[in-house]
Amino acid sequence: MTRPDAPTRALIIGCGIIGKHHGIVLTRHPDFEVTALVDPVVASAEAVADTVVEEGAERPVIYGSIADALSSGTVDLAVICTPSGLHIQQATECLEHDVHLVVEKPLDVSVALGTRFAELAAKAAERGLMVSVISQHRFDPGATVIRKAIDEQQFGTLTSAVATMAWYRSQQYYDSGDWRGTWALDGGGAVMNQGVHTVDLLRWFLGRPTEIYAHTAQLAHQRIEIEDTATATVRFESGALAVIHCTTAAYPGLTARVQVHGSHGSAILDNDELRYFHTGDGAVADNLRSAAVTGNQAADVLGASDADEYANSRNQPDGFVLGHLRQYDDIAGALKDKRSPLVDVNEALLSLALVRSLYVSATLGQPVLFDDVLNGRYDDVVATVTQAPAQAAAEVAK
Repeated sequence: MTRPDAPTRALIIGCGIIGKHHGIVLTRHPDFEVTALVDPVVASAEAVADTVVEEGAERPVIYGSIADALSSGTVDLAVICTPSGLHIQQATECLEHDVHLVVEKPLDVSVALGTRFAELAAKAAERGLMVSVISQHRFDPGATVIRKAIDEQQFGTLTSAVATMAWYRSQQYYDSGDWRGTWALDGGGAVMNQGVHTVDLLRWFLGRPTEIYAHTAQLAHQRIEIEDTATATVRFESGALAVIHCTTAAYPGLTARVQVHGSHGSAILDNDELRYFHTGDGAVADNLRSAAVTGNQAADVLGASDADEYANSRNQPDGFVLGHLRQYDDIAGALKDKRSPLVDVNEALLSLALVRSLYVSATLGQPVLFDDVLNGRYDDVVATVTQAPAQAAAEVAK
C-alpha cells in the first residue's frame, strides 16, 4: 500500500523494451520510484537497473521471482510489462499480495480471463487497491479535445470513423523473440500488438460496438502464427459505422490515424497530433456552406483548451515518454485521491473484446456480435483461431 507523502515504490515485472521504458518514466515522475525488478533473463533486469541509475535514482533490487519481490516489503505498485498472454496470470498474483497494479496494453489475450480478472479487480478496489491498464494515447491533448467535443455533442450526430495504422515490422523483429508472432503470448499481430491503441481510441470516441465483420491475412512475413494485415467494419450502438485497418507490412512505415465524422463536424488525429478539427452548426443554404463554419480549427481549439492537464513533466522532449507520464499523472492522482483511474479494467476489457471480435469474425468468415464475444460465446475460437475458417466454424458449432 502507498505511504503518505512518500514516492510510490514500484516493481517492474518484465525488463524488455517496454519494461525499460516504464523504468525511465517512473524514475522521471516525482511521485514514483523503482525499487524492484523481476525478469527471468538477469541481463535484461541488470540493463533496466542500469537505466534507472543513469536517470539519477538509486539502483533497484533484482529479485528471482515475483513472489520474492512482493514479499520484500519494498513494493507498493506492481507494473506488468511481460508478453501479453502472461498479463492476467501475473496481475492476479500481484493482487493476492495486496499491491496496486498497472498493466501494459493489452489487458491480456483472452476475453474470458479478462472478464474474470475484472471481478477480481472490483474486489481489490473494495480493499483500497487501484488497477489501471495503459492506454496512454487517451491522455494526448488532441485525443482529449476530441473526446470533450463528442461529450458536448459538438460534432452533432456521429456518423462514421476510420482507424488506420500503417506501420512496418521486419522479419527480424518477429524472429527476435520466441513469443513474438504467437497467439498464446502475443495474442494476435498487427491489431492486438501494434494497433490496439488506435482501436482503443476508436472505441473510446464512438462508444460500444454491436457488430464486427473482419478479414485478416499474413502477406509479408514468415514463421509467425498471426496476421500482419487486417481490415474490419464496425457498427456501434449509436448507429455510427467505422473502418479499422491495421498492418505491419506498410514499408517503410507510415502513421496511425483516427478520423471522426459527424453531422456538424469532423476531427483527425494523425500520429497522436490533432491535424484537423471542425465544428459548426451544420447549416447549408443553397448548397453553399456558410463561411462561418468552414476551416480547420485545430490550432485554435488546442490553444484555448486545458487538454494537457495530465502533463506533470510536459517539458520532456521524448513524446513516447510524455504519453506514459501523462497516464502516470492520472495513476498518481488516483492513488492520492483513492479514486478509480481513468483507464480501469472494465475500459480495457471492452477494447480487448473489440480486438478479439475482429479475430473471431476473421476466423469464422462471418460477422459477429460484440456482446457475444464479450459474454464468452466464442471462447473456444481461441483454440481454433489458426485453423481455416470453415474448420473453425465447425468446431464452434459443436
